[in-house]
Amino acid sequence: MGVYSQIQVQQGYRIMVVSNGSRKVSKELESLSNCGYTVISMEATSEAIEEISNEKADLLLVDSSILGDTNTNIFEQVCSKNKSVYTLLLVEENGKVPSIKTMKKYNIQGYWEKSNNCSQLLLLVESGIQCVYQEREIQKINNELLDTKELLKKNYLESIETLRHTVEAKDPYTRGHSDRVAEYSVLIGKKLGLSDLDLKKLHTGGLFHDIGKIGIPDNILFKNTKLSNDEYLKIKDHASIGARILSEASIFNDIIPIVKHHHERFDGNGYPDNLRGEEIPLLARITSVADSFDAMFSKRAYRDKMDVVDVVAEIARNRGTQFDPVIADAFLDVIENEFESVQRIAVGNEFDSVQRIAVGNEFESMKK
Repeated sequence: MGVYSQIQVQQGYRIMVVSNGSRKVSKELESLSNCGYTVISMEATSEAIEEISNEKADLLLVDSSILGDTNTNIFEQVCSKNKSVYTLLLVEENGKVPSIKTMKKYNIQGYWEKSNNCSQLLLLVESGIQCVYQEREIQKINNELLDTKELLKKNYLESIETLRHTVEAKDPYTRGHSDRVAEYSVLIGKKLGLSDLDLKKLHTGGLFHDIGKIGIPDNILFKNTKLSNDEYLKIKDHASIGARILSEASIFNDIIPIVKHHHERFDGNGYPDNLRGEEIPLLARITSVADSFDAMFSKRAYRDKMDVVDVVAEIARNRGTQFDPVIADAFLDVIENEFESVQRIAVGNEFDSVQRIAVGNEFESMKK
């Protein structure tokens, strides 16, 4: 039984399954029950709608068979009355998968193809319960803020900071990453002449930009071989998960756009919302450049760190596609003319004298 299954048993988390009562779904319900989950099964009928909507559930599994023309309205009602519930979709094996537009419309976080192997379903459920657990803990603190705002605000920040360090402490290759991203972002912001308030938002947003990785299973997050398509899609969820976690407290409203959109691309091919150009919040565009720089210039489980000269060339090559060209140029200017500031932040990733000369030569070459 997974660790979050244990949390569910201890704290009474409930999984509701809305289906047409097929044998295959029933089999998977049995598998979930055997793992210790409290499972409530409901058939998607008009008579059952109110019961489904009023029943408290922490995670909702919905059989895609009820998305047909006849029952679409039923599904809309279930979702509208359970807006906060974490929703997963069950689809037929090798069957048609709902479009991204449909999944976004109904706030569906993932889907599982029915098969004899339910390990992936259990993985999705545990990840969902993990998100529910984290949100429940944060909501608990948020409610207490109403009575003792200043004292509990400090406790809240410490709790989120603990979550942030939990993410990084599990992986030696990313330890300190968020701190460096925060510092690089501020350097870029200063170069662009941003206000002190925006610089503070950049720093805080950088610290928490990857908080959503707490909701990604470790076997995916720290995999040292190529990710499957499904695994990569799960990794991409961390931006939206982070935004959901921080949305529970108004004190984080200013940095949610950074957390949610730091993986958008200037050409519109990023995630989670495929925003393009200036549709992407300015501070998220800045954090994107800082995040990419540190990711390339750090050692990872699946590759060594890139040479700083190659990192500079990569940022220059992707200006206007991955990166806002104005922001990319600002950071390249910082690297070229404020080398000591960048070197001070790159603890453990310092530039030696040979690299510094090479970077200078790279900039001279770029100017020709």
